[in-house]
Order: sequence, then C-alpha cells, then structure tokens
Amino acid sequence: MRVLFIPAACMLVFACGPSATTVSMPPKFLPEAAPGVLRAPGDFSVIADKSDRSRALFVEASRVLLGPRCANCHPNDDSPRQGEFSTLHDPPVTRGPEGTGVVAMQCSSCHQGENAKLAHVPGAPGWRLAPKSMAWIGKSPADICEQLKDPARNGGRTLAQLVEHFEHDALVAWGWAPGEGRAASLGSQAQLAALVSAWIEAGAVCPTPVSPEGAK
Repeated sequence: MRVLFIPAACMLVFACGPSATTVSMPPKFLPEAAPGVLRAPGDFSVIADKSDRSRALFVEASRVLLGPRCANCHPNDDSPRQGEFSTLHDPPVTRGPEGTGVVAMQCSSCHQGENAKLAHVPGAPGWRLAPKSMAWIGKSPADICEQLKDPARNGGRTLAQLVEHFEHDALVAWGWAPGEGRAASLGSQAQLAALVSAWIEAGAVCPTPVSPEGAK
C-alpha cells in the first residue's frame, strides 16, 4: 500500500494495485484571530473560492467599521454617539443640514483639528457626522458592504476611491489615535485599507445576509 497526498485536491488517495479509495481531508480553516488583532489579507489565502474569500475579507474589515471609533460617527439618526458603548452625545447636539451641527452648536465649536488633551475632547480635521446614507449603527456587514459599493450612498466614490479614502483620510486616521481613555480601532489604517483593497481585488463580493431564522 502507498499513500499519496495531493494538496490541490486536499485528499488522500489510498492505492493498492489497480483499485484506489479516496478519502476527503478536512479543509484548511481560516486561522482564528487573536483577541484585539486584525487579520491580514494574506491570512485569507487559505480560502480557495474567490467569492468566499472576498466575503470573508469584508467581514474582517467590518470588525473595524462596526467598532465604536467608526460607528459613533455613522448613526442612522441626527445624534452623534460617543464612548465604547455608543451612547448618545453629551451634551445633546444634532447633525444639522451638513452633518457639522447647527448654528451656535457647530461640531468645530468643541472638536478642533486634533485631540484636546486637557479638555479631553477628541478632534481631527473635518470632524463631522457621516450622511445618513452611510449609517452603520445597527447594520450588518452585508448591509454596509452594499452601501459602500453604491455611489449613491458612499459619497459618489468608485471602489478605487474607497481604498484611497480608507488609506489617507485624516478623519478615518483618528480611529487609531483617539486620545487617552479611548480604545483605538483594531489594527491600523493601512491594514484596513489593505483589507478593503483585497476585498475589491477578489471581486468586491458582499457577505450573505443572515435571516432572523439563521441568526438563532
């Protein structure tokens, strides 16, 4: 008897004379992410199917997008969120027509171009709320994926411009330098952009929506 390992087929072939028995081997699984660690695009190479790999890459990126540093500025109403549990902004404020607050209560009245250490007020260039069309709080990775692919809901961006946005936008960058007392987003801005880029290169396929029944 001889045993042949065929990696491409991921199976063992037991051959004895003219006959053979084929036994399927367990597939390679995506390495489990360590707590607080964002997986790199290369970790997803074990997923042979391109569409499945694309879906998995976006789900990984959504771990950042749905974190409080990002989601707090992507509410589906007129109130910013704050803190680790996305509580309503205190003092109460409203988004205003441009997402930058209303007269006498502009975002820039308190939020400057950088974190105010003594006042403990976060800040970054262009501080504002994302449009409601980009609301993420309460959304699934599948929902957010479809939003990001739709120019009518992503600020008129192409997929290439999405990568540019995630990679270089100064307000996005704040998520990894939020100031004392705030947990930074997972990974780094470059890692997030790399995941989004890899998702696009693999076909920009969105995760399959999970029905209420399937979520049980």
